[in-house]
Amino acid sequence: MNILFVHQNFPAQFRHVAKTLAADPKNQVVFITQPDRPTMKGVRKVEYKPHRGATEGIHHYLRSTETAVINGQGAAGKALDLKNSGFRPDVMVSHPGWGEGLYLKDVFPDVPLLSFCEFYYHGQGADVGFDPEYPSDLNSECQTRTRNAYHLLSLEAADHGYSPTEWQKKQFPTEYHSKISVIHDGIDCDLAKPNPDAEIKLQSGVTLRPGDPVVTYVARNLEPYRGFHTFVRCLPHLFERRPDARVVVVGGNDVSYGRTPPDGKTYREILIEEVKPPLERVHFLGRVAYSDYLRVLQVSAAHTYLTYPFVLSWSMLEAMASGVALVGSATAPVQEVVKDGVNGVLVDFFDPVNLANTLADVLDRGKGTADMRANARQTVLDRYALTDCRKKLIGLISDMAGGPQV
Repeated sequence: MNILFVHQNFPAQFRHVAKTLAADPKNQVVFITQPDRPTMKGVRKVEYKPHRGATEGIHHYLRSTETAVINGQGAAGKALDLKNSGFRPDVMVSHPGWGEGLYLKDVFPDVPLLSFCEFYYHGQGADVGFDPEYPSDLNSECQTRTRNAYHLLSLEAADHGYSPTEWQKKQFPTEYHSKISVIHDGIDCDLAKPNPDAEIKLQSGVTLRPGDPVVTYVARNLEPYRGFHTFVRCLPHLFERRPDARVVVVGGNDVSYGRTPPDGKTYREILIEEVKPPLERVHFLGRVAYSDYLRVLQVSAAHTYLTYPFVLSWSMLEAMASGVALVGSATAPVQEVVKDGVNGVLVDFFDPVNLANTLADVLDRGKGTADMRANARQTVLDRYALTDCRKKLIGLISDMAGGPQV
């Protein structure tokens, strides 16, 4: 089977499926991406470089759309080169978020296109306008609606799509639901698992191990979309209850989602200045190697995951697979996974005092959280295990390509 993947940040969500398909010598896997991305054994990487950026002064509603069109041009040009060289895919798989799938069907009109339906934007009812501290207005709502233009074009062009959660699927227009399957990217539960021997050594010289009163927080970047402001504001209340607690924070200082903070500061700087938590007990590790990140989860006595109604982070499921006592926000799509009191505890996203008391309660319970931790891991094993999710996705790809060829 010939498979063409397209994503500007190779390998991204297609890492596991591309690796598995490439390991079979009967398959030819080609991946169109932007320059300076890593390589993968058995995968032919084809790079495109956008010929320019968005037009200076273009209406700000259209900036992301024009960028998507430029990316779509670049990806289509490389797809045409492949076609002219004799390569014809049996199926194409693309992420529409950067526009790269827009014109693939114009190059290969008879080849099935599978679209990764990660998120469809709404001016109301999801992430935009969710947080009153960062309110939306008519302008931002109109911009959000316009942003969906290339998502709709990509979805219309696709023969089928798949989405990681039911809630994320339901954000797409109802008339497209029948062409979207729910298949998660998958969590490697052989890597993300409990480890009673795990330890992390802090720069201060302190070593943390399972059983210590360790509260953890993880996000790609420390920002409001992932509840970082609520988390930092909970810390003084947490230390009132548990002055012996250690707080370990993993994440960068950039902005992945939402607005950039004012005055060139980071959200971390702003919130530390506002809250003034005891920094001798709050340890910011920045971005760390994956193995170090897993050890952070494995020593955690209470792990915090907060999010706007938005894309569900891998980190929450990896934390659950690692057997953490999870404290999550009562928001979608967290509520699709976490049943309060069974495999985690749900809290109000906006209530730092309640969050602090809940984290302290979890620390106080100690070994009494064993059943909840076990249930958390079992949830991931039952519903999000990599082996099962990968099998489902490869099955869908094979079906779209015309039958069992894997």
